[in-house]
Amino acid sequence: MTYPELQERYERLIETKNTVDAGFYNGIYERWERPVLTRDHIPPFWMYDPDPETNPYMMQRLGVNAVFNSGAILLDGKFTLVARVEGSDRKSFFAVAQSDSGVDGFRFWDEPVLLDDMYPDETNVYDMRLTRHEDGWIYGIFCSESRDTSSPDLSAAKAAAGIVRTRDLKTWERLPNLVTLRSPQQRNVVLHPEFVDGKYAFYTRPMDDFIETGSGGGIGFGLCEDICHAVIDEEKMTSIRKYHTITEAKNGAGAVPIRTEKGWIHIAHGVRNTAAGLRYVIYAFATALEDPSRVIAEPGGFLIGPLGRERTGDVSNVAFTNGAIVKDGRVYIYYASADTRLHVATTDLKRLEDYVFHTPADPGRSVLCVRQRTDFIRKNLAFIRQQKG
Repeated sequence: MTYPELQERYERLIETKNTVDAGFYNGIYERWERPVLTRDHIPPFWMYDPDPETNPYMMQRLGVNAVFNSGAILLDGKFTLVARVEGSDRKSFFAVAQSDSGVDGFRFWDEPVLLDDMYPDETNVYDMRLTRHEDGWIYGIFCSESRDTSSPDLSAAKAAAGIVRTRDLKTWERLPNLVTLRSPQQRNVVLHPEFVDGKYAFYTRPMDDFIETGSGGGIGFGLCEDICHAVIDEEKMTSIRKYHTITEAKNGAGAVPIRTEKGWIHIAHGVRNTAAGLRYVIYAFATALEDPSRVIAEPGGFLIGPLGRERTGDVSNVAFTNGAIVKDGRVYIYYASADTRLHVATTDLKRLEDYVFHTPADPGRSVLCVRQRTDFIRKNLAFIRQQKG
């Protein structure tokens, strides 16, 4: 294949329109037929040398394996994603893609994001959350991963929360990593968009080591005075891990909280263990406007789970989000499937608010769940009979 043919195939993909999945309905959100970003959305000149003198067989020189977990923000009226791009060498990096519609036509900027090299031991970076803060900056909070040299296991790693800030997603200022005095490691950290008691507020995920939350009870909440040297002492728990639920193994903050009249809506991920391995799903909860650490609503079950082809990929049975955009009352939830590709689900604020505040909570035991469902069924049947006259 020639380079012009590669470019033509790429342009056809970018110009392909997306459509709502007509076969899916739950009243809460719409699923869309096509992923919004995949490795095929990577510009050919990121992977192929177009010069026949230096690349006579037109082969990939720098391959890309996957495009997934993406921060999201509106920038100059465009839907803007800072995606995790994983090269064939397993190293992840960040790249900016924009679209006018939010559901298709995403095109990457010419070059990926090059962060300041502040930490010589840092090997990998990924999963950036983007917060437009009331202080005027756009902050990116991401996982900064390095090898755990205390272990002989070459897969052992340490996770910290990296912090950058920008005004245009082109010039980035790297700040020192977040320090949590009572948690050895941090991942899935989100910056709250407003000051709380005059301080910067973070949703954290206390971890004993790289994989296990261990004694970490769920999604934490902590305050710091100076984001340029961010240090958190106390972490209060918000959404708690619970036995035999979708958050049993671990959970973590996802998209930046959405302010509504009733409270802050959080779109997070929960993980449980199964015979086939860990299963990641997306769930929602709400915290109080006056105290963003206090949970005031938590619907039972998951909001988005991997469905059909979404269940297969590099890490099967995973749905994960770290970005959502609200525009003109519409909500665009960007979620990855199987650590391989990025999708979008769309709803509106009224529906999302109704779901969060009126969906019953998980009663915690099978017998109580049956009673809950039976009461629900009887109420519905009574209404149906009344309607029939």
